[in-house]
Amino acid sequence: MEKTITAPQIITPLPGPEAQKILEKDAKYISPSYGRPYPLVAEEGRGAFVIDPDGNTFLDFAAGIAVVSTGHCHPQVVKAIQDQAEKLIHISGTDFYYRSQVELAEKLQEIFPGNFPVKSFLTNSGTESIEGCFKLARYKSKRPNMIAFLGAFHGRSLGSVSLTASKTVQRRHFAPLIPGVYHIPYGYCYRCAYKQKYPECDIYCLDYLKKFLFKKLVAPDEVAAIIAEPIQGEGGYVCPPEGYFQKLEQICREYGILLIIDEVQSGMGRTGKMFAIEHWGVTPDILGIAKGIASGMPLGAFVAKAEIMDWPPGTHANTFGGNPIACKAAMMTIELLQKELINNAAQVGEYLKQGLLALQEKHPIIGDVRGKGLMLGVELVKDRVTKEPASKQSDALVDKAFHKGLLLLGCGESSFRLSPPLVITKNDADLALKIIDEALTEVEKP
Repeated sequence: MEKTITAPQIITPLPGPEAQKILEKDAKYISPSYGRPYPLVAEEGRGAFVIDPDGNTFLDFAAGIAVVSTGHCHPQVVKAIQDQAEKLIHISGTDFYYRSQVELAEKLQEIFPGNFPVKSFLTNSGTESIEGCFKLARYKSKRPNMIAFLGAFHGRSLGSVSLTASKTVQRRHFAPLIPGVYHIPYGYCYRCAYKQKYPECDIYCLDYLKKFLFKKLVAPDEVAAIIAEPIQGEGGYVCPPEGYFQKLEQICREYGILLIIDEVQSGMGRTGKMFAIEHWGVTPDILGIAKGIASGMPLGAFVAKAEIMDWPPGTHANTFGGNPIACKAAMMTIELLQKELINNAAQVGEYLKQGLLALQEKHPIIGDVRGKGLMLGVELVKDRVTKEPASKQSDALVDKAFHKGLLLLGCGESSFRLSPPLVITKNDADLALKIIDEALTEVEKP
C-alpha cells in the first residue's frame, strides 16, 4: 500500500543528481523555446503532489498550468483511461463517428452557461480551441475584424497569437500576424490604463470602444467578435470589476458582434463555478475550453450556439481532436467536478484567499490579491503608493518557493499565481501559505 503524501519534502539539493541527468539531455535534444522558470523534473504525481526522480516531493500549486483539475493521476480518471484504451484508442472524428465524442458533446450542452442548443468541436489544446473560435466568428459573421484585450493570452499559433497581447516575446519576429485584430486595455482596476477609479469611472475602459475605437479605427459592423478571458491568465490573473462583463455583453448585442469567452484557463470548476463567466451571469456566443477539461489528457473544445456553428462539412476538421481516451477522461473529470470539486474550489479557494489577504497585511511588498476560487493572483510591488512592479522579487519568490517544496508560476509583470489541483485541502492551503510567507520575508530583505 502506497504511503499517503501529506507535505512537501526536499531531500537533495535541487536539482538532484538524477534530475540533473534529464536536464542535460533536455538541453541537448529539446527546443530551447520553452520558458521553464525553475528546474523541476517531474517523475510521478499523486493528488496535489509531484515527486522528482531523486525522491523530492513538491506541493503543486501550478497543476500543469491549471490542467490537472482532479489532481495528479486521480484513480477514477486513470481507470476511465485504461478501460477506453482496451476498446478503442483512435478512429478520427474527421471521417467517422464514435460514442465517446458524442457523449462528451452532449455533456458540454448540459454544462454550457446558456439555455439554448449548442454544438461543439473537439480539439487537442487551448490554442486550437481559440483558433477555431476565431475562424468560426469570421465565417459566420462575414466580418473581417476582431477585438481583444491588452494582457490577453489566447495561445501561440498564428491566429491565436494575433489575439494574444501578454508579452512581446510571444509575438516578436512572427510578423506579419493575422490582420484586423485590435487591442484595448482590460478592466485592470489596480493599474487602470485611464487613471480612473472604480466604480465612479462607470467602467470607462469599455466606453472607449464606442467613443474612440468604433469612431476612429474600425466600424462596429465590420467587427466579427470580441474575445475576452473572464479572468486574465498569463496577463496577471486579473479579475475585472463587477458590471464589466455585463456592459461588454450589452455592447456586443447592440452592434451584432459575437462574444467569445476564453475559458481555457479559468473554466472547468477552477473559480468555484463550472465556468468563470457564470459569476457575472453573462452568456457567450462562442466558448473556448481546454486545460482542466480532461485532467491532463490533451483535449479542448469550442462550443457555440447551434445557429452559429452551422458551417458545412470540410470547413473545419482535425485528426486527433476528441480522441476517445481523452473524451472518457473528460467525462469522468466533469463527473468529479460536479459531485464535489467545484464546491471544494469555492470553499478552499476562499480560505486560501483570506490567508493571502492576511499575508498582505504582514508584507508591504504585496500590492494586490485577486481572483476567485482556486484561481488566485498576488501582485508584488516595490511601493504600494507608486505601485512600481517588483518583477525581480516576484521571480525570486517563485524560485525560493520551489526550493522549499512549493510549485508556483509567475504571471503578469510582477505577479505569481496559485492554481492548484481542485482536490487541495485547507491543510494544503496552510502549507502553501507558510512557504509563501517564508519566501516573502526573504525577498523583502534589502
